[in-house]
Order: sequence, then C-alpha cells, then structure tokens
Amino acid sequence: MNRLRRQIDRCDTEIVRLLNERASVVVQIGDIKRDRSSPIYSPDREHAVLQHIAHLNHGPLPRKALQAIYREVMSGSYALEKPLRIAYLGPEGTFSHQAAMRKFGASVEYLPLPDIPAIFEEVARKHCSLGVVPIENTLGGGVVDTLDCFAHFHVPICAEILLEVHHNLLTKGPTKKIKRIYSRPEVFAQCREWLSSQFRDAELIPMASSARAAEQAARLVNAAALGSELAAKVHGLRVAFAHVEDNPHNITRFLVLSDAPAKPTGNDRTALMFTTRHKAGALVDVLNVFSRNKINLSSIDSRPTRRRNWAYYFFIEAEGHVDDPRLVKAVEQAGQHCGELHVLGSFPRDTTPV
Repeated sequence: MNRLRRQIDRCDTEIVRLLNERASVVVQIGDIKRDRSSPIYSPDREHAVLQHIAHLNHGPLPRKALQAIYREVMSGSYALEKPLRIAYLGPEGTFSHQAAMRKFGASVEYLPLPDIPAIFEEVARKHCSLGVVPIENTLGGGVVDTLDCFAHFHVPICAEILLEVHHNLLTKGPTKKIKRIYSRPEVFAQCREWLSSQFRDAELIPMASSARAAEQAARLVNAAALGSELAAKVHGLRVAFAHVEDNPHNITRFLVLSDAPAKPTGNDRTALMFTTRHKAGALVDVLNVFSRNKINLSSIDSRPTRRRNWAYYFFIEAEGHVDDPRLVKAVEQAGQHCGELHVLGSFPRDTTPV
C-alpha cells in the first residue's frame, strides 16, 4: 500500500508540473487573443480538445470522468486568459445552474437571473460573456420562453449542453416526519408514481423553481423539496432519496448564447428561424429545399409571431455548419419561400450529457 501511494505521489507531482506548463501556454494564447480581440471561449476548440482526450484515453479511467477533469482544466484556463461571466436562469441550485457549472467549471463567474429574457438581454448588452438557456426536455418538449426570445433578440447560439435531469428528495430532518414537499408542478408530475408510493399523505406545494423549493425546505421543519444535488449543497440539505423520477431517461438540452460564432468542427448543427410567405404549401416548400439538398432536419417547432393572427415563426435545426456549401445553398433557396429567415447560429453537436 505504501509503495503504491508513493507511486501516486510521483504521478501527482508530474501531473501538477504538466498542468502548470500547459497553463503557461494558455497565458500566451490569452495575450494573442486580447491583441486580436478574439473571444476567450471557442466552442470548436473545446470540442476538439475533448475529442482528442477521448481518442487518447485507453482506460481504466472512464471517458466521461476524464472529460469532466478537462472541463475544469479549461475552466482554469479561461480564468487565466480573461474572466468569463456566465448568465443562467436562477436562483442558485437550478438545473440551469447545474448545466452551466458542469459545462464551464468552477473557475468562472456565474450570474443568476430571474427569467430567460434577462439572459438574452445581458448577453446582447455584453454585460455577460455567455448565457445558458433551456431549449427542450425529452419529456416536456420545447421551452417556449426561449423560442420567443429568439424572435426579439439577435444573440447567436454557439454551443449546446445536454444534462441528465435527476430529481432527489432533499430535507434536513428525518424522512418519516415529512409533511410538506415543495417543487415545480412539472417535477411533481415526473415523480408522481414514486410520491404516491412513498409520501402519499404529504402535501405537495408548487413553487416557481426547484431551487426555491429547496430554499423553502431549508427554512422549515418537517419539510422536503424535490430538486438537484446542487440545490442540496447550496441550501444545506441532505439527499434523503436520490433519482426519484419515474422515467430515468430525462434529459434537458440547453443552448449557450454568445456574440462570437463557433467555427466548423465537422459535426455541427445550425438553428434557423423563419416565417413563410402567405400562400398554400409555403412551409412544405421550405422543408423540401433541405430534403433536395440532402440535409437532415433534427427538429422543428413553432411559435406565434404576435404580429397578426395565425402567423408563426418556425424554428428548425439542420445538420451541418452555416459555412458548409450545401447548407449555404439550402438557406439561400429556402429564403425564396420565406417572409423572414434568420440563422440563429451554428454549434458543435453534443451527444454525451455533461
């Protein structure tokens, strides 16, 4: 045991030396970026680093664990180049907060904001470097507040985040004395079967967010909340029961907003927003353009324009980068059938939850 621990100490010594050698190079890159007024966060470079690390890894450390380590390494690098401020849907302890922290690590500044429009506003005004907003959930579908904001703010998308959403029963007292449970109505719905079998007699009290629910449970006796592990840490609660959701395959996708576009990686998505001309079959005409150019559309959604009745913005995500020749051609052709067409941004495709 002692011999193996000494071996670990030697490894740690070399790891720390190499990390600081890497940090010295990062400082030089930061100087160049400032001279060129280049963005500190480069989604395409992040994607390349994580793919490179995955290719180098031959175990036994799992790929996800190694990539989590490198996200923290990159977080420290951002702090050396230029401090980043990242806006998210608050308060502290929300799943938006958790997604942002897992993506960008502990070495950047986080700013909780009261609603999604405020995130768009702060990024548009350059008060924040980046913004993290929820866009869809595998169980609940699209997030309408985020879709509506794209119609009113010209803030590009530069990255996406996939987060496995697990609900936990959080409390500070004994579980057998719990009389009230706080959370969002949607969370209660996603944990209905478990709650009916374990806490049938408890009063379920809706809150604006699971983080607010945790804050309330921390103030009261005989109370609990359904929320994230991060909310438990923030509000001094313990996880009495973990992963109590009825469906374990619950993933929320978030978008990262930035005024700096992402460069192509070879595995990208492009989000577009458009209105159609007022004629029969106009939407089909637009979609057929992408079909003819052999471009796969991964999602489509719609929201009222609020300008006139029965007029809609359509949101689609296409495989490829906006600089790809096929997509350039498709966007140009689709525009002929549209009243408006806006490219909301291209970003590296993410397939692994953080």
